[in-house]
Amino acid sequence: MRNAILYGLVIGVASGIWLLIMHFAGVFNYSREYGEIHWMEYASLLIPLAGLYFGVQNFRDNENDGTMEFFEGLFEGFKILVVGAVITAFFLVMYFNYVAPDLKTDYIWRMGAGGVVGILFDLMVALLLMNKQKRL
Repeated sequence: MRNAILYGLVIGVASGIWLLIMHFAGVFNYSREYGEIHWMEYASLLIPLAGLYFGVQNFRDNENDGTMEFFEGLFEGFKILVVGAVITAFFLVMYFNYVAPDLKTDYIWRMGAGGVVGILFDLMVALLLMNKQKRL
């Protein structure tokens, strides 16, 4: 569980910092003005992907003796995502309540989409890093 907390913390804090970087770069004003998603918003997908990849890889190599089945990786990735989501949610609540309350309704759907993308990333990382197959 320590691995999940560590990498979830990395994802959550990095996402919070990236949110502030996007705010000060004017990304959200651009998105509202032109009705498009800015490239920096797409780049924010790299944070959970990298955190998941390195977290599941660390779990496999250091905590699981170098072997990992698909569902072990999937479960570890899910734990990492839950911790990261809780911390990211804290940053989002602070951001939408104190920094940019007018953006709350515009971006609420993106938060739900982020959960779906996280699950897809988790499936992908678990498939990529598994090296032990379980016979049925």
